[in-house]
Amino acid sequence: MNNLGIKISMFLNYFVFAILLNSVGIVILKSQNNYGVDEVQASILEPFKDMPIAIVSFLVASFLPRIGFKRGMLIALGLVALACVQMYFGNSFLSAKILFATVGVSFALIKVSVYSMIGMVTDNQKGHNSLMSSIEGVFMIGIALAYFLFPAFNDPNNPDAWLNVYWLLAALSALSFLFLLSTKFEKSIEIPGADLLDDFFQMFKLLAKLLTVVFVISAFLFVMIEQGIMSWLPTFNNKVLHLPESVGIMMASILAISLAVGRLLAGFITKHINWIWVLIICTISAMLLVIFVLPKAVGLEIKDINTIADIPLVGFAFPIVGLFIAPIYPLLNSVVLSALPKKLHSPMTGLIVVFSALGGSLGSMVVGWLFKNKGAENAFYFTLIPMSLLLLAYFILKKLTTKNAV
Repeated sequence: MNNLGIKISMFLNYFVFAILLNSVGIVILKSQNNYGVDEVQASILEPFKDMPIAIVSFLVASFLPRIGFKRGMLIALGLVALACVQMYFGNSFLSAKILFATVGVSFALIKVSVYSMIGMVTDNQKGHNSLMSSIEGVFMIGIALAYFLFPAFNDPNNPDAWLNVYWLLAALSALSFLFLLSTKFEKSIEIPGADLLDDFFQMFKLLAKLLTVVFVISAFLFVMIEQGIMSWLPTFNNKVLHLPESVGIMMASILAISLAVGRLLAGFITKHINWIWVLIICTISAMLLVIFVLPKAVGLEIKDINTIADIPLVGFAFPIVGLFIAPIYPLLNSVVLSALPKKLHSPMTGLIVVFSALGGSLGSMVVGWLFKNKGAENAFYFTLIPMSLLLLAYFILKKLTTKNAV
């Protein structure tokens, strides 16, 4: 089996979907300006994206090995390439809903396949940790790129010019499809259960294991932190730092970039340092940033800000928290997958996706409630609670994985 080709394919696939997934906010704005829908109507694009990811992952993860991971990813790339083309020609709010529903379904197939295949192309836990972190790092690069790619196609004289970006995204999807098609998959895939029904119930059997329970809680807590910060940082920048809206959004892209850098660095570091020390150091560093740097950012008096260059250095400090929280999610996923037999990686990934989606939605809502009831300047202090619980969870996970408790 061509491990290098498979790894490149996984990176390419994740990169393309990162751009598409992170474009939802941009398309929400375009839908209001171009298609005459209001904020409430436009907001439905988010669940059109997220719900298919959770539902399809839950339903398909257990028996995707029977279909084949390569075939699943080819289907996903083909669907999303067609969805991009229909978005260009459809040029309507209905087309946008079809696009994100297709992206959601397709990403579920991609994520389950990629996470399951990492164990097939790595030889040990450190290799698994490293590749998982690197793939998630490339994903964050794609997210950051979306902030710059879509505006590059804007034309003040042509409100439909932005749609040309979908030709580029369709081409990227097609290239990824062709590259994957030409990559050889020779290694046989272990099937989770005896039949389709047994495959599905393997996911529920996993929930009975202590390692899975601790991991699910840990992943849930982390995604609450990450999505809460990512979703509400533009609001924090606008209401607390009093930055112009456009500058505040660009500052949020710094968080995505720092997450990408953090995960890519973790991919290198975990080849040499045990995962638990990486997570402990990163989590404590993030907590110290919140405790000591956030008050200075909140108390900052900023005047005449027109570009990022006008912002004092301390204003960049809180987005840099992404550098330290970045390794947590991929390493947690890697630790639990490494401790499981390879045939259970697919159903376990289904659980990862479902609980990540739930954690992300709840995290954003909780931070929103805190912004309203505790004040925008105080909301992010509450991230210290799940961070503290994560520190405890690391030691439990370490003990369980060391004893091979699964």
